[in-house]
Amino acid sequence: MSLWRRKEPRPLTPEEQKKAELHLLFGEDITKNFPIRGGIFSTIKGEINAVDKVDFFVNKGDTLGIVGESGCGKTTLARLIMRLVEPTSGTVVFMGGDMTSYPKPLLREARKDMQMVFQDPLSALDPRMTIKNIVGEPLFVYKLARGEELTRRVLELLEIVGLKKEYLNRFPHEFSGGQRQRINVARALALKPSMLVLDEPTSALDVSVQAQVLNLLMELQRSLGLTYIFITHDLSVIFHISDRVAVMYAGKLVELASTEALFSGPEHPYTFALLSAVPVADPNAKRDRVELTGEVPNPARPPLGCRFHPRCWKRGKICFTEEPEFREIHPNHFVACHFPLGQDRKP
Repeated sequence: MSLWRRKEPRPLTPEEQKKAELHLLFGEDITKNFPIRGGIFSTIKGEINAVDKVDFFVNKGDTLGIVGESGCGKTTLARLIMRLVEPTSGTVVFMGGDMTSYPKPLLREARKDMQMVFQDPLSALDPRMTIKNIVGEPLFVYKLARGEELTRRVLELLEIVGLKKEYLNRFPHEFSGGQRQRINVARALALKPSMLVLDEPTSALDVSVQAQVLNLLMELQRSLGLTYIFITHDLSVIFHISDRVAVMYAGKLVELASTEALFSGPEHPYTFALLSAVPVADPNAKRDRVELTGEVPNPARPPLGCRFHPRCWKRGKICFTEEPEFREIHPNHFVACHFPLGQDRKP
């Protein structure tokens, strides 16, 4: 049966129900494969394994940072969480309901509680609409406000994100990058969601503007009690805003821990290599820099065993044949590695 024709969502198992009581959002075995087509008849020649059996959870009021190289599957995972892309398999449970089994009417209601801010602030805004219509569109679509009430609500949202009421009838091209991203945040807040999924919201901005947007997001989280999933490749931003950090590599989640634990004692060799590449302001500081050799594996033909083993200095025979289990090696510190670093961190 088509997903859209379902009338009722899938009931949660007792184990899932327990997790739903503990976490605002959690995902289990989330997988997304994109078909590779070719030839005259566009026959399927293979598939790209964009996200592969990812498990995670997010607690209410926290910020989960997701970090990794370009092409590792961060944005695809965000779209799977929002169900902008249908998963190949796996479940995403949000506020006690299985999002992956929701029929269209229920999904529409669920999205009032989870909104997304996209990477490019300009392309996310309709150039033909005024700021009043852009920010007020969710209120209009969900029939929450009309006329003067809609204008009043939009003005409140602009004030929350630090924009002037004089901007109400202007168009997106009249604003700077930072102002456009504030408009995107205002629109995301229009329905008073519980959670925001932020897909690299500062990557297209100047450094000084990045700081302003990050401070705005942190202040909104404190004042409105929001939960964030924050996706970026910038580890300094992750350290600044996140409570917990998930590290992705080639579609896999390789490490998940609190920000303090991950930055002070990474257990996966890939995480250690990422952290060693972060520049420091002190020219006299000595760093154990790890320069990875080789390339990120082709998602259409990932290596057997551990996907990181072609670039790993800790690899053993088991890494070539067996995929490591994503397991808890310290309290709330999960890693997918046959040979966690422990005290032996140098290559």
